Amino acid sequence: MPEPRAFWLDEQFDREHGADGRGRYEAEVLSRTDEFADTWGDIAPVAFAATAWRLAIELSPGYVRWHRRIISATCTPSRWDGSMTCAVSVVSRWPAELTWTKQWQRDRGWRDWPQLFGQYTTPSDQDLTRSPHLRAMLQVEAPVPLDDLPSAPDGPDDSVASAARRAVIVLARELNELLAPMIGQLEAGVPADS
Repeated sequence: MPEPRAFWLDEQFDREHGADGRGRYEAEVLSRTDEFADTWGDIAPVAFAATAWRLAIELSPGYVRWHRRIISATCTPSRWDGSMTCAVSVVSRWPAELTWTKQWQRDRGWRDWPQLFGQYTTPSDQDLTRSPHLRAMLQVEAPVPLDDLPSAPDGPDDSVASAARRAVIVLARELNELLAPMIGQLEAGVPADS
């Protein structure tokens, strides 16, 4: 079975729903160049890439798409040394210690993540009045390689949109490489071989 994708860019939707010959993401970057102001000419590409990523995931639907188990994904400069780090929240099953026996549940009807059309969702207010929910989540925090990130442009010119797009492509690729094996293991639902 092939490994599932954790992250990818929705280029087709972006192009089809753009205007004036531009994709949605390019138009978004060009309309919000002021948000890149602190990154112009920066020797490190991290702050520029982090802003490009944020704009990509803020679009609705996002320019960056992710697997149904991924709840959120941010890329930010490290406060320690300025390198790039990511923080990704991933839906998980309950830990084995809680599935081994149901004794801890004490007949309270504990529920896991609700799903709607295969997507993990937050319990509704009504759901929460009927039964308790335990939604297990993994918090992944990791460094992201900088090798292929484009340089930050020197100013708000025509290169900003293409550099932002390139940064998002690199970050999506790196996050996919980091998290796709984990997502595959969670989807398989069986313990890994030792």
